[in-house]
Amino acid sequence: MTRWYSEKKKEHYYKEAKKVGYRARSAFKLKQIQKKYNILKKGYTVIDLGAAPGGWSQVAFEIVGKQGRIIGIDLSPIKPIDGITFFQGDLTEDSTITKITQTIGDRKADVVLSDMSPNISGNYSVDHARSIYLCEQSLKIVNKLLKTNGNFICKVFVGKDIQGLIDKVNEKFQTVKRHSPVASRKSSSEIYIIAKKHQKTI
Repeated sequence: MTRWYSEKKKEHYYKEAKKVGYRARSAFKLKQIQKKYNILKKGYTVIDLGAAPGGWSQVAFEIVGKQGRIIGIDLSPIKPIDGITFFQGDLTEDSTITKITQTIGDRKADVVLSDMSPNISGNYSVDHARSIYLCEQSLKIVNKLLKTNGNFICKVFVGKDIQGLIDKVNEKFQTVKRHSPVASRKSSSEIYIIAKKHQKTI
């Protein structure tokens, strides 16, 4: 663990995050996705799933501004950030989805973000399956709370079930892309599904 932490501290994006005040190096992944795909805009309402420690919420808030709204949810507690609503909850439980619905009110989300990762077991096929499951949970939030023509980003580990997941996303969005940000670790098997223009289905 000591060696891993030492290597992490040497990483460019880790150092840069500390330097500019982002809570996590992953903030740069969202910045790079935004630059390429223009997912977020000023005034948007955003739901950030798996938000801890808050790096993606920080970046989203920079873009949507005070006219927008960020709601972040995670199993772990998140230290407050002015202008952002955080709460603790398990996204696999209906009570959490109900709480998100109550928090967002009548105004549906323009964007749903998910940078969620499963607890890594060391068994890749298990971790891949858990990653797919988390993306499917994110899609439940999309179905309930994302407005027509809204956008969605979801992290997933590459593996045998990824095409089935992408097919499900394709059924709900006009355009779907796979993307690997430069800020992802070279050793990582993660990719991001970038989905734009949500199409409501009856």
